[in-house]
Amino acid sequence: MTSTALVAPALWSPPPSVRVRGTLAVVAGSGETTRVYERLGRRLAGDGYLVGVFETDAANDAAAWLAAQQVEPRVLVGSDSGAAAVLVRADGADGVVVAGLPVAGAAGGSAEERTACPVHLGVLSEATVDAAGTDAVEIPDAATLAAIAVPVLAFHGGADPIAPFAQAAAVLEVIPELELVETVDGLHDALNDQTHRSVAARIVLWLERLRGAGVRHPLVRDARVQEDS
Repeated sequence: MTSTALVAPALWSPPPSVRVRGTLAVVAGSGETTRVYERLGRRLAGDGYLVGVFETDAANDAAAWLAAQQVEPRVLVGSDSGAAAVLVRADGADGVVVAGLPVAGAAGGSAEERTACPVHLGVLSEATVDAAGTDAVEIPDAATLAAIAVPVLAFHGGADPIAPFAQAAAVLEVIPELELVETVDGLHDALNDQTHRSVAARIVLWLERLRGAGVRHPLVRDARVQEDS
């Protein structure tokens, strides 16, 4: 059941035959429209999660919409400047997923710096506005991040030219319950880069743990790994 007081600008719902397993409010990055997250929204909805997408300047609306939803866990998701926006609102959710935190304060970037996925490059050419001249992104300080009381799953490109991975890791590591995932050779748009399928799968695995006994309790694990002789 969704709130009638506030409607998500873009909404992807699970198929009628699939029980809703949780709710996600996605906050887009600088210059992005909600269409940038259509692929992610459809994929997560297919796994049973209700996904609402908001633009960066509607981060407060995203948090309010999420709080009004009935199905837990309620998770905030943000990319680029949206990542910074959801981290400061983390304690209103059951968990947070962030990608491409612009640790140096710069957000956006050229399409070629953001993704190597040809499909996503095409989407960016049609579903973004000019982000040039926007204010620098204010990254939450260490005290704010250290006070986050909910689990955080963070993705960051290993070859991100906008926000280098090592800098992002240094900023994020103060979060008490953090899982930091590097997309190997990945660029800035970690949710929509060439590894988008693997990233979405990792999000689902994390969500399933979150809605179970907690993210520290695995639901599946390797029992045996066959090594090459």
